[in-house]
Amino acid sequence: MIGEGIHEEVLRALVEQHAVRDCMVAKIEGGPDWGLSIRLGGSGARWVPVRSRRERLRTWASLTAVGRFADNIGLKGFTVEL
Repeated sequence: MIGEGIHEEVLRALVEQHAVRDCMVAKIEGGPDWGLSIRLGGSGARWVPVRSRRERLRTWASLTAVGRFADNIGLKGFTVEL
């Protein structure tokens, strides 16, 4: 579930339970694509990337696309790291 990344359906459940503490969007390895990571409760929590069904990381081509995804699953906002 959270070992290598978090799947969309698990993320949706965590958002509904208000368990997601922080969300961050950043470029993946300096490339053109964006990735979304979350941090759950607790002071020592680490960032966990959102993954797709087939790939280790889910990527988006634009911040607008990440925003639509976040809105669709109920996230209220995220930090962007440039």
